[in-house]
Amino acid sequence: MPPYRIAVIGIGKIARDEHLPSIARDPRFTLAGVVSGSGASVPGVPTFREAAALYAAVPDLDAVAICTPPGPRTALVREALAAGVHVLMEKPPTPTVGELRDLAAVAERAKRVVFTTWHSQYNAAVEAMRARLAGQKLGRLAITWKEDVRRWHPGQDWIWQSAGFGVFDPGINALSILTRIMPEPVFVDSATLLTPANRAMPIAATIAFTSPALAPGGTLTAEFDWRQTGEQTWEIAADLAGGTALRLTGGGTTLSVDGTVVEDAPRHEYDRIYARFADLLAAGTSLVDMAPFELVADAFMVGRREAVEPFLD
Repeated sequence: MPPYRIAVIGIGKIARDEHLPSIARDPRFTLAGVVSGSGASVPGVPTFREAAALYAAVPDLDAVAICTPPGPRTALVREALAAGVHVLMEKPPTPTVGELRDLAAVAERAKRVVFTTWHSQYNAAVEAMRARLAGQKLGRLAITWKEDVRRWHPGQDWIWQSAGFGVFDPGINALSILTRIMPEPVFVDSATLLTPANRAMPIAATIAFTSPALAPGGTLTAEFDWRQTGEQTWEIAADLAGGTALRLTGGGTTLSVDGTVVEDAPRHEYDRIYARFADLLAAGTSLVDMAPFELVADAFMVGRREAVEPFLD
């Protein structure tokens, strides 16, 4: 079977760091074009300013990877599906849960594949932790996700605007792991959203959850912060009711059990994402996972906002 002809829409940091290299490494895909409103290009590949021009110029295109900020994605996905093209979506997939639910229905009617990519789920240690939590009760699970926004999102004002998600842009990675590993559903109980006085979206947040998987008196919490400099922290620590302590670190790359490392694999998230996309395309099956997105939406719904000092990039 010839490789799938794919184009990338939005040539920013995530596209250059992850999507383009993973596409180049996977023989089941060939890069047929890129779309960039700023005119950013990839050597040897046709560049278009608008998606409509791509679809007109490459009529045999199979799929697009949409790597823009979330704001314009709903319209871009609808346009792609109308053009008969399958869609891979960066996270967070859309500005609202309702839009994502609608796009799933549109894709089903169009008989096209839509794939929501929660990249942190695609680490081997995440699956190892999921297996160890299966059927268990938890005494405690604590997410600590702290990083430096200036390092990972320099000058990206869109992330502070409405529908930009603020600290939940990285935080949703942790929540995507949480919804993958938990043996029972998770629900937001309360949240505090620390929001700079000059921004619309939070720079830090704490959340308390409930879940049938918690033992009596058990706790499930998350702490997100974009103000951490130096060493970055991406950790999920869980204590089983029976006493076993599990620690997932490195954003999901390393799992320790009672202090002993049992899984430590290089981070190949996006290679696994494209391998999964190829399988979905072959099967003609969509994968739209709304669970991490719903937790963020619920945190905003029940969260109490507290103003903090202005953020200046």
